[in-house]
Amino acid sequence: QVQLVESGGGLVQPGGSLRLSCAASGFTFSSYVMSWYRQAPEKERELVAAITGTGAGTITRYADSVKGRFAISRDNAKNTVYLQMNSLKPEDTAVYYCNAQRLRNKYWGQGTQVTVSS
Repeated sequence: QVQLVESGGGLVQPGGSLRLSCAASGFTFSSYVMSWYRQAPEKERELVAAITGTGAGTITRYADSVKGRFAISRDNAKNTVYLQMNSLKPEDTAVYYCNAQRLRNKYWGQGTQVTVSS
């Protein structure tokens, strides 16, 4: 069955860094667009970053609020997508979800909490 398992969340001080990982199984990982979303309390889930394609054809996309601070990457050999988060701000506090999508197939992970606080 399809599984997306996030890890790497936690508590970090403002200005700090975290690296989230999402290990995928049960589908052809390299064929899917992989994304990170986040949802803060009482807010809608929003797209943070997405990565599509493989090798030279890889395209990335970021929310304006994280451009220049976050970087998404994927390792198709390990069926894993990453989100490197630098210069974290309190407003980055949220549950971060991994997402896989191809055509009408869409899968979600269970989420990992990121809290940015002093």
